[in-house]
Amino acid sequence: MAFVLFESGDHRCVAFNDLVRGDDGVQANQFLIQNGRHSAVLDPGGALVYNPLMLALAAYVKPNEVDLVLCSHQDPDIIGAVDKWLLYTQATVVCSKLWGRFVPHVVPGYMKNSGADRYLLLPDEGGLIPVGNAVIRAVPAHFLHSVGNFGFYDPQAKILFSGDVGASLIPSGASYGFVQDFATHVPKMEGFHRRYMGSNRVLRLWVDMVRKLDPQMIVPQHGLPFRGEAIGQFLNWLERLECGIDLLGPADFRV
Repeated sequence: MAFVLFESGDHRCVAFNDLVRGDDGVQANQFLIQNGRHSAVLDPGGALVYNPLMLALAAYVKPNEVDLVLCSHQDPDIIGAVDKWLLYTQATVVCSKLWGRFVPHVVPGYMKNSGADRYLLLPDEGGLIPVGNAVIRAVPAHFLHSVGNFGFYDPQAKILFSGDVGASLIPSGASYGFVQDFATHVPKMEGFHRRYMGSNRVLRLWVDMVRKLDPQMIVPQHGLPFRGEAIGQFLNWLERLECGIDLLGPADFRV
């Protein structure tokens, strides 16, 4: 089922939240940004969701006419089906320059039209990515799960697609919608963030950057999105969270 996050004029942002079958894999969201006849798919996932995503996209765009595949990082639930995107579309794959030589390892060597010209590799500071008459800004999220990690900010919709930052673990089949009660939502995020985020120092740098962006929505790749007062509550929670290397000590490295 598609969830329209934003629609105004010829600009639209859509989330697909229920394409993973039951407990076959970790729940993951895929996204579509459309501007006129141009479009980008964000974090499209692996073979598990490729066919369902193609069917879901067809209500909005011809999948083989997608212009861009935006990848926040290198995990299978992000780029696992990149070979199919390169084979069946003319889309350009956008990812960190750190992963530009790793992503081709999931692309068969015999495949034609899958070389370096099909990739747009982002420097660490990010950059601007045109989608029709709109521009998507790749913003750094390094060491917040991956060493070469980006969020994608749509300034027209004022949505930050935040990748794994803000991810929550929700049951398969749970309804998709904005977080209503932040306090009860925290347990769905806390364990993941403590383990997968690099350190509190990096979280505070990211929070400062996001406050300057001032998004109206923060939409992670797993679980539920934030808007309104939940955004401030989420950022306040993140900047106080100990995680990653903050929690490690000698006991974690015993033989």
